[in-house]
Amino acid sequence: MERRRARSGSPYEQTIGFSRAVRVGSTVVVSGTAPVWPDGQVDPDPVVQARRCWEIVTAALEELGAGVADVVRTRQYLVGADLADAVGAVHGEVFGDVRPASTMVVVAGLLDPRWLVEVEADAVIHT
Repeated sequence: MERRRARSGSPYEQTIGFSRAVRVGSTVVVSGTAPVWPDGQVDPDPVVQARRCWEIVTAALEELGAGVADVVRTRQYLVGADLADAVGAVHGEVFGDVRPASTMVVVAGLLDPRWLVEVEADAVIHT
């Protein structure tokens, strides 16, 4: 099967050796996605961060021929349980009608201390 990749421009893609997303057959897997703007800035607001993460994920899905409706699983990593309501509400804005299987995990920290949330998604394209 053909393997297709999407890039987001993250400086870590080359140094770590990963792709923003990979499609094999009808499956698309999106890597951990942080709330970074093209200029490297990170907004301190967890709602803005969550929206930015899902924007990046959505763009990667679309690049590989998928969409939000194809998402079957999401994971959200938060640096504090107090962020769950705000970040969860954004997840609901994006996936309210799709309702994928989802996990939210509190972690000790993420790669960049400015990041409050990082997300992942898996999709299966319905042909």
